[in-house]
Amino acid sequence: MDRSTTAAATASPSDATPENRQAGTSVLDGMPRQRGDAVTETSAPRPSAFRALARTRAHARTRALRPWRLLPTPTGTPFTFGYAAVLAVVSVTADHAAPSLVHALQQGSSTDVAHLIRHPVLVLLASALWIAGGIASMYAAGFVLVLTALERRIGGLRAAGVFLLGHVVATLATEVPVGLSVLAGHLPGSSLHRLDYGISFGVAASVGALAGLLTPWLRWPVLIGFAGVLIGDLIAFTDPMTDWGHLLSLAVGVSTWPLVRRWHRAGDGGGEGGGRGGGRGAVDPAARPVQTSGTVAA
Repeated sequence: MDRSTTAAATASPSDATPENRQAGTSVLDGMPRQRGDAVTETSAPRPSAFRALARTRAHARTRALRPWRLLPTPTGTPFTFGYAAVLAVVSVTADHAAPSLVHALQQGSSTDVAHLIRHPVLVLLASALWIAGGIASMYAAGFVLVLTALERRIGGLRAAGVFLLGHVVATLATEVPVGLSVLAGHLPGSSLHRLDYGISFGVAASVGALAGLLTPWLRWPVLIGFAGVLIGDLIAFTDPMTDWGHLLSLAVGVSTWPLVRRWHRAGDGGGEGGGRGGGRGAVDPAARPVQTSGTVAA
């Protein structure tokens, strides 16, 4: 019989140190840093991971407290910034140009039935270059705040798509019945040239879409409050066709919730602004938990 085997079999359990018994392994005397020490050291979490996680959370809190992100910027929200600049130039020019010239330009870009029949694409785009009521109107401020917030969440092209969808759908939904009523003899022929322009339909659709991306405690007050204003305008009966268009475009925006939420999740996966890196979706690799021999993966 092998003598070394006999010696190992007759070894007393008391030869193992308490640390070795707790680790559940047998070690050799005089050999430092054996398996028990390795398990004890690697099972302790790394302090750097906690520091990185704390930095990440502090960065998230800092991002949430930046009020200047409510306004568009050339790099962060290029669509809203460029569109707002064009609207500002057109509004300032209209304020200083001759009234007859301004009226002629607005009439030429109006989305009335006569223009929609002849040049539908041209007037649908040109009518969105005017702000009804000027640059100081409620819809001008709403455009800047709402489109900026929407573009930061889903990206510029998608925000432009939501805006254009509400603008086109509400315009057609309000002008086609006018044309049909003229054909039926219920409205005079002058209704075919009804002056219709502005960004309000697109802004209303953007409000509806943005509400679907907000937290519930903010979503419903915004949605109910804006809808209440539109219903109040409809009750006043000043311009019922346009007021119905505002409510319809708001409903169009609400109908895009499944789509904009999917876009928003996709943007968070690759960063803010529709897929750019370095945004909310970026995770510091050092902040991830480190699995060791003393931990179990979730």
